[in-house]
Amino acid sequence: MQEQEAAMEFTVESLETPALTKAQLAELLFERIGLNKRESKDMIDAFFDLVAGSLVGGDDVKISGFGNFQIRTKAPRPGRNPRTGEAIPIQARRVVTFHASHKLKEQIQGNGIDSGTAED
Repeated sequence: MQEQEAAMEFTVESLETPALTKAQLAELLFERIGLNKRESKDMIDAFFDLVAGSLVGGDDVKISGFGNFQIRTKAPRPGRNPRTGEAIPIQARRVVTFHASHKLKEQIQGNGIDSGTAED
């Protein structure tokens, strides 16, 4: 019975994957580079505005040593409502894809647990 209670004691936060936020990035710029907090926040916001603007404009974004963000146009296709089984057309749309660079993949493999799977 105690095992069941212990297994049921969890919070929503425990289910979330840790994430690096824009606020944390700004704080890191403040701590490591010495920019003031307002400049740090503005720099992070400007960076992401540039990336988003380029993607919205249809341009790919390539960050050396990190990876590539690309816009891909997906064709319309038939879909299905999983609850009702009703056929629903899915409209053509643009999506963003990310492909990590080899350097980033190597860093992740070097710091992560070896899963025993082959590299792409």
